[in-house]
Parts: sequence; C-alpha cells; structure tokens
Amino acid sequence: MAGLLRISEPSASNPTDATDNPNDLSNSLNNELLTRLATDATKDEPSITSTYSREDIAKLFDLPLMDLLLQAQTVHRKHFAANEVQISTLLSIKTGNCPEDCGYCSQSGHHRDTTKLQAEKRIEVDKVIAAAKRAKATGSSRFCMGAAWKHPSAKDMPYVVELIKEVKALGLETCMTLGMLDDQQATQLADAGLDYYNHNLDTSRRYYEQVVSTRSYDERLDTLAHVRDSGINVCSGNIVGMGESRDDRIDWVHELLKMPKAPESIPVNLLVPIAGTPIGDKVLAEGQLSVLEWIRTIAVTRICCPTSYVRLSAGRESLSDAEQALAFMAGANSFFYGDKLLTTGNASQSSDNRLMRELGLTAQYATPRAPKQVPVMDAMSGHQSQVVLAE
Repeated sequence: MAGLLRISEPSASNPTDATDNPNDLSNSLNNELLTRLATDATKDEPSITSTYSREDIAKLFDLPLMDLLLQAQTVHRKHFAANEVQISTLLSIKTGNCPEDCGYCSQSGHHRDTTKLQAEKRIEVDKVIAAAKRAKATGSSRFCMGAAWKHPSAKDMPYVVELIKEVKALGLETCMTLGMLDDQQATQLADAGLDYYNHNLDTSRRYYEQVVSTRSYDERLDTLAHVRDSGINVCSGNIVGMGESRDDRIDWVHELLKMPKAPESIPVNLLVPIAGTPIGDKVLAEGQLSVLEWIRTIAVTRICCPTSYVRLSAGRESLSDAEQALAFMAGANSFFYGDKLLTTGNASQSSDNRLMRELGLTAQYATPRAPKQVPVMDAMSGHQSQVVLAE
C-alpha cells in the first residue's frame, strides 16, 4: 500500500447541525489532518519531518486511537518491512556513582543512599566481548554499551575505542551511551566505526528542569550535533510517564523535528519507577501513566519520523502480549533483548522469542558500517599506520 488510508466518517441517518453535534467539528478537523497525511504519504520522496508543525503533532495525539494506529502502521509499511524488527542487547560497562542528578535514575550518585545501588568499575574488555558474542548468538544485530559517566575522560577513550573495534569485528552493529561528548571525542568514536550514539533528550525543554539540573537541555543538543557532524547515526529518545503533560510529549516530538535530521533511532521509554529516586517515588505515590498514552506517543513518533527506527526500551517488561502487539502496530520496529537494561529488568528472551513467533515477526540482520580508519602494516618495514577510508 503506497499511501495512508483516508478514514471517512459514516453518514448519519439523521444528520444534525454542527451546533447540535459538537463532535462534528472535531471529526472535520480529524479528517482534514488525515487527508493531509494521505497526500504526504503518496509522495515519492520520504516525508520531510519539518513539515509537521507543533499544531499538527497535537492533532495527531488527539486522533481516535484506532485511526492513529492505522495511520502509523501505514507510514511504517511505506518505509520498513512490515514484520521485521531490529533487535539490540544493552550492557552496562560502568555502573553507578554517576555525577548527574537525573531524578529517575538509580545510577545517580546523588541517590545512592536511597537506592542502595552497588557501583561497579569498568568491565574488562574480554568480558564485554564475551557478552557481545552471547548477544549475537541469541539473535541481536546491535550491541549497545552504556557507562554511567557525565562524559568520558581522556583515559576512557582508548578503552571505548577498543570495545567498538572488537565488537564490530564480530559482525555486530555498535551503539554507545557515555554521556556528553565534545567534537573531538565524537570524531574518535566515528573513526573507530561506531554505528550509533545514544543521548536521550528525555522530555521537553520546558519540563527538563524537573528531571535534571546538572546538565542543560542545550548541552544535550550540542552532544547530538557533535555526533551528527562526525557521521555517527544519532539515537535519541525520551522517557514518558515522569509526571510530564501531553503538551510536553508534543514538544519533545517537535524538538526532534527541529533538528537538521531526525534521529535514525528513537527509543520511546516508559518510566520504570525506581524506589529511592525522586521521580520514581513521586510516580509510585501518584500513579503511572496509561500504557495507551505511551502507545500514542510511539504512533505519533512513527508518523512524524517515518524513516527512523522507533525502539521499545524501558517499561516493556511490565506489558502484556496484547500491549506489546499494539506497540508494534503503532510503528515500533526495534527493541532491547535480554533480561536486563543497565540496572532495570527487561522481558526474558524466551518470552520475546515466543511473542515474535506468535506475531510473525522476524529479526533484521546487522549492517555495521566500516570504520573510518583501518590499520595497515608495511610488509617491508613492519611499520603500522592508520589509513582513512573514503566515505
């Protein structure tokens, strides 16, 4: 199917004036948006994300859920294989004592007295490689490595560069999340061949100060700009259910569309409230966000960012099979595999395998990019140097 389906409202047997039926105005606005989306979807070129205004995004969120899911699935099928999913495995390579004060995170050193998380030093390279081999053997195509740093130090860079090269040698795509990067660090990671760098915006600019105070919103955007400029694919998403409003979720999607290019990978996390963290305690006391609102956010993200991978990340372990199926219907086509996401639980691999069979989903093959530099040995002198590959 090439374009979006237009949904028409059935004619009433006894039509009434708009003044008698206040739903008529809402239906008219909905149909106007659906017609616009259908027109955009029939174009030969992928949709230009900047054409979606904040008002458009708000209207998408307000659509009846079934209409929204249908449009999201139609967009998804225009740009991706319908029943194929990208599978990633995530490993914490350095855990705890992070200097950031993110209010949802058990790894923050600011919350260690209440979360009681046991900090761990950097994992040795051979142990990381062993974990990557297990991930590949169980079906993952991308191996993601996360470190609880505000930013990597100079002494950390050789370590992470070695990890990238060793994991890529296994035929896996690589992703890292290490905190903020400057332009030189981003270039080092790109030269090593890093495929994706994750740095989430988390929420809207307006709500951001309720989440973290040790790093500004603009600093997050600066890191993403360094990643983009280096040639690494951008992975940047959010966490819904932290007490933000729908307006904040609308603003977050709009922030993605204001970038020069939407992130190639967009994790849409559902908060896993952790006791002992400020946001976790607040949500546990006041109640969690509806799963259907999270699914709405996935669907809107899919429509607005049609060529991006939309990833199910944190929060998936608490979902029923039917809720996960709805999330895939909403356009999600990537998820984390394995029993643990950094420090929080995840759905078991056996459950994921069973669900994939029942839904008829197949795993995507890895397509890692070549490193920008490769070692070359002079046969006569034995001297080793680095050669920069052409783009």
